[in-house]
Amino acid sequence: MQRRIADAFAKAKAENRGAFVAYLTMGCPTLAASEKAVDDIIAQGADIIELGVPFSDPFADGGVIRSAAYEALKQGVSLKAVLAAAKRLRAKHPETGFVIFSYYNPIFSMGPNAFAGAAADAGIDAVLCVDLPLEERGELVEALNPHGVSYVPLIAPNTPIERVKASEEGLENSFLYVITVKGTTGERKALPEDLATRLDAIRSVARLPVAAGFGISTRAQADEVCRHADGYVVGTALVKCLVEGRPPCLG
Repeated sequence: MQRRIADAFAKAKAENRGAFVAYLTMGCPTLAASEKAVDDIIAQGADIIELGVPFSDPFADGGVIRSAAYEALKQGVSLKAVLAAAKRLRAKHPETGFVIFSYYNPIFSMGPNAFAGAAADAGIDAVLCVDLPLEERGELVEALNPHGVSYVPLIAPNTPIERVKASEEGLENSFLYVITVKGTTGERKALPEDLATRLDAIRSVARLPVAAGFGISTRAQADEVCRHADGYVVGTALVKCLVEGRPPCLG
């Protein structure tokens, strides 16, 4: 198994900073444009890229990412197309961590074993499946393991600490994606007052690195989060740039 994700967090720690995890909806405004956006955001210092697979019912996402997904679907961008893009990107960025970010339906439709093989061939390091709870992820994780592809667990705002520990069992070359706010993805003017305490509690028991996401849209918010986490995730703010015809950047 490649250790690009683990290495990215280790490198960030050695440089006394949080790892920058960037999410982009692949296919918005076009597949070629989103591939170029990946190049751009890596040049800006992103350590790990979440390649978002467009889905017809992205219930966990806010308006910006939802609109981006619909636009990509109108162009026929599929899971297979995203994996093909990932393979091209891997050839250009051999050290960057790549995560497939998807709802389970496209993966299930392809078949977990076929998907796992295709993901490995594309150079994917891990998979994050938004709507696959801990109790139901076994089939996918078991398919991914032989191919050296890991899995990224989502930790909800109300996840008990014991469940946090269970979520990382058996996983390597991954991180805990801690959701900062209740509700859907999207920019927030302020993060929850109790977020620091919660991140500290999770980090105190976690074996994997902890990255916080949902609502982070400025460098000031990212810096605030990284006083209590190993990294931060930015998605909506970057996708919004592409939707508006601007190069992706964190304000």
